[in-house]
Amino acid sequence: MMVGPTKAFFMDEISTGLDSSTTFQIVTCLQQFAHVIGATILISLLQPTPETFDLFDDIILMDEGKIVYNGPKSDVQEFFEYCGFKCPPRKGLADFLLEVLSQKDQAQYWFHRDQPHSYVSTDKFIAAFKEFHAGQRLNEELYAPFKITEDHKNALSFNIYSFEKWELFKACLTREWLLTKRNSFLYMFRSAQ
Repeated sequence: MMVGPTKAFFMDEISTGLDSSTTFQIVTCLQQFAHVIGATILISLLQPTPETFDLFDDIILMDEGKIVYNGPKSDVQEFFEYCGFKCPPRKGLADFLLEVLSQKDQAQYWFHRDQPHSYVSTDKFIAAFKEFHAGQRLNEELYAPFKITEDHKNALSFNIYSFEKWELFKACLTREWLLTKRNSFLYMFRSAQ
């Protein structure tokens, strides 16, 4: 259960032992939570299904312990086309990303037929990402000085509870009233009995 003033969640291999349908439902719930609450959720997944992969906003692609790509999901395909690799139309993007980094599978995605393919290492991908527009934008964001005037007053929580006791009481009372209204027939029947 995720409660409290936490705005960042880090989850490792949440799909272990789950089928793809359950993983999809969990990631859908987490996506809605992140969008509604404004939280940051970092999830590591191995070989996600295309449906689950489509739920993510940003991608951090790692290989050999190094970050190859870090940015919007919408730009990841463009980045690999910039590097000379194209995802086939019937191939899932998540599978393509896993295979384009491996030495044995990389050649099948090379789309410059007039040039011979040579293995593009992780370090070459990292150097290409620094030249790519998403990498330059990320670099500018990271090196921009922090402006205290843009800081939100609720960015840090100094209280262990996210709500006051009175607000928690009102929320619980509202929930119980709603449950009572939903089961009003049962309450009336038991009272008459």
